Amino acid sequence: MARVLDRARDFHIDNFQVFNGHPSGNAMEKLEALIAPEALHDSAERCDAPKCDPETRVAVQDDLYSWIEHGDSNDPVNMKWVTGPAGSGKTAVMGSVTERCKRNGLPVASFFFSSFGSVGRRTKTRLVTTIAYQLAQHRQDLKNVIAAAIEADPVVFKKNLHVQMKTLVMTPLRAVTGPSKATFRGVIVVDGLDECGVEKIHDDTANASQTMPTRTKEQDQLEILQVLHQASCYPTFPFRIIVASRPERAFRRFFDPERRPSPIAQKLDLHQDYDAEADINLFLKVRFDHLRRLHNLPPSWLPPNAIKILVDRASGQFIYAATVIRFLELGHQVPPKALLEAILKMEATGTSNPLNTMDKLYSHILNSSPDPLLSVRWICIIEYLQKNVQASHHREARIRYSEEPSYASDVNLLLQTDPASNEAEHLLGNLHSLIRIPPPCNEATTTYDFYHKSLLDFLEDPVRCGKLHIQREKVLGFLWDRLHGVCARGYDTRPRSFFRLLLSLARVDDMHLGVVHSAVLPTRAGVDCAPGSFTWIAPSLLWPYRLSNFQDDRLYSLVEKAIDDANEGEDSKSRDQL
Repeated sequence: MARVLDRARDFHIDNFQVFNGHPSGNAMEKLEALIAPEALHDSAERCDAPKCDPETRVAVQDDLYSWIEHGDSNDPVNMKWVTGPAGSGKTAVMGSVTERCKRNGLPVASFFFSSFGSVGRRTKTRLVTTIAYQLAQHRQDLKNVIAAAIEADPVVFKKNLHVQMKTLVMTPLRAVTGPSKATFRGVIVVDGLDECGVEKIHDDTANASQTMPTRTKEQDQLEILQVLHQASCYPTFPFRIIVASRPERAFRRFFDPERRPSPIAQKLDLHQDYDAEADINLFLKVRFDHLRRLHNLPPSWLPPNAIKILVDRASGQFIYAATVIRFLELGHQVPPKALLEAILKMEATGTSNPLNTMDKLYSHILNSSPDPLLSVRWICIIEYLQKNVQASHHREARIRYSEEPSYASDVNLLLQTDPASNEAEHLLGNLHSLIRIPPPCNEATTTYDFYHKSLLDFLEDPVRCGKLHIQREKVLGFLWDRLHGVCARGYDTRPRSFFRLLLSLARVDDMHLGVVHSAVLPTRAGVDCAPGSFTWIAPSLLWPYRLSNFQDDRLYSLVEKAIDDANEGEDSKSRDQL
């Protein structure tokens, strides 16, 4: 591009002014690069997120919206804790309230955590930047102040959350609203904070190979609560704050009014403060009518008292009713009436504990797979890959890791015994009510996903899932076996994203735990299998083979080829950016 007055000499300009419609473009671009767009309430990743059906959860939505607009004169705190057990509908309510605020023009900034969502939704790192970015979209003067703050402190993104919140949110809001906060009333919604995990930090020094010790997730969750509470107490802070989470210990202790001289937040318990039975009844009635029309069923197709039985079993938990409906709607050739009758024949638990009915439903659905235990292994590995194979960098290695997720097609290539088979559909075809399974045309660009974290909680608890429980080490042993099978078949025309997935496994800290449970890896008794005992370089994916004096030239060729391909792709990308 030619520069204005390039190489000009011997001239002067009078009354020179520069007009720029976007004086802070560079700063806002830096901010945008460090947000978690997938955490927004209307992100593409949340397109199938739970929402309140029309005419359901009306009371709680109205109460929350009224509090956002008008507050509570009897309890003037600006923070509210929405809680309830797994499956009580917290995320659906938060999503619907956020959408209502947006629809009515009420400024709202949201962040929806998810332990099995994109990387940015799993930790605290991008929370404040994402909130600040959303606030900047509501007013140009606020955007300018936030941009100026970034330009004044370019390393603010590397500072702790308290500093980020003050620099990017609190001070800019005070600057544009002044002493009166009534002119810019809005709400910040943080959902699923109990799913916020701790970020793993890798030690990239020359002699280190393991993940550095980190804080606990409870400490990071507490830090977020403290930051939000500090903001809500600021005299001129114009936004109310809603935090939604399960009633885990860290949250109960933080919001416990007996531990503080004055309450810091109002508590709203979806399970105790609202009777959800009428809403669940209406939800089931509407969805059963839809099924009747869809399958051209007679009006009398429902077994007697079917809705009442399901409402009683739900015990106020929407996740139970929603899972039943998905089980009838998705992934089956069996008529919905037969499926429903099978659910209704499940033994009553004789207890009001909603986990018991959910456990029986999960067990029933998982056992509908042709091979339930193998399906559970797939589910556990899908979760493992989502949590552990993420963006990472190793300065000493030849591999440059990307932020690409584990696409469904890559997972299938890794786990199927025969690449040409349809093993994924065979195993998971009846589990569409539990897992979001992309259609074949989208497998190369879409990931597997889970409808609700309660499924993963169920599978992790041997008491709850019984014979379906598989120890973590055995899951990793199964992963090693499938990895060995992939490598033994040699290199072919598999996509680059698949090799990135394989190479990223070398950076996962606990992969070594599965070696002793592998059915194919030859290991020797007493061998030190801790990752810290090896030189952690790119081909370290193969260290179990080295330890056991087992060599496979095709395996090494595959990895070397993958390294070259990965680096070639990154080099090409870098050249394009120059």
